Amino acid sequence: MAYSKGDYSRYHKSKRMKEERAKRNKNRREAIREGRVKQGTKNNKSKREIDHKDGNPKNNKKSNLRVVSRRKNRKKQ
Repeated sequence: MAYSKGDYSRYHKSKRMKEERAKRNKNRREAIREGRVKQGTKNNKSKREIDHKDGNPKNNKKSNLRVVSRRKNRKKQ
């Protein structure tokens, strides 16, 4: 299926996508603040990531999130 050039930006600018991105960013910032995850840079990526227990990336409830190693998180997929 081919998409026009504007479809990608239109999708990511939609209200729903902005809300979902804001939830992900909020949870990530909270984990950084609590010291459970380190903030990564281009050259020094954190080896701990936020994982969704139920496997649903849209379920960003605090009870569904946990911090795991990058290796464990990638292996799960």
